[in-house]
Amino acid sequence: MSPSADAPLIFAITGASGAPYAVRLLEQLVASRTRISLIVSGHGWRLLETESGIADLPALRAAAGGAAAAWDASVTVFDDDDRGAAPASGSALSRGMVICPCSMGTLSAVAMGSSRSLIERAADVTLKERRKLVLVTRETPLSTIHLGNMLRVARAGAVVLPAAPGFYHRPQAVGDLVDFIVARVLDQVEVPHQLGGRWGGGR
Repeated sequence: MSPSADAPLIFAITGASGAPYAVRLLEQLVASRTRISLIVSGHGWRLLETESGIADLPALRAAAGGAAAAWDASVTVFDDDDRGAAPASGSALSRGMVICPCSMGTLSAVAMGSSRSLIERAADVTLKERRKLVLVTRETPLSTIHLGNMLRVARAGAVVLPAAPGFYHRPQAVGDLVDFIVARVLDQVEVPHQLGGRWGGGR
């Protein structure tokens, strides 16, 4: 077992459109009893309220926490302005980091290493410590600047996982499309799930 196997997963929410992905992913992580260091940027909170009607932490806890005991046992919340919090240090073990959704501004900051917030610093630390960093980007169309930043972070070791759901599973509702992406993220951070079947090569 690696030293970080029991360490928390850092989960950040930023301001790109895609709040349903964030809420569903958080719900699945809490249900799996994964330890989570949660950081929501100011724009992330605005996004949650605009797209999901979630205005504050109690509302997010109610939407994604399931049983209160599960949330309380799993989630530690950090202020994005606190660059001295545990996720800012490489000596604080983690099992990696997910930014979902990841705005193009956050992607740019990660690509340039400009740690202006706890989210950006935690991502910088995740890369320098060679831990898994998953960026669930959400923007279209993409400029050459966006593409260049994606290439830069990928070369640094990050996984760029655009929120681009497939359709081969014949989705019947928006939730099916959300689950498609959330399942891919859970696979990347090695959290077991039952979100839909897996492709078996059949017709």
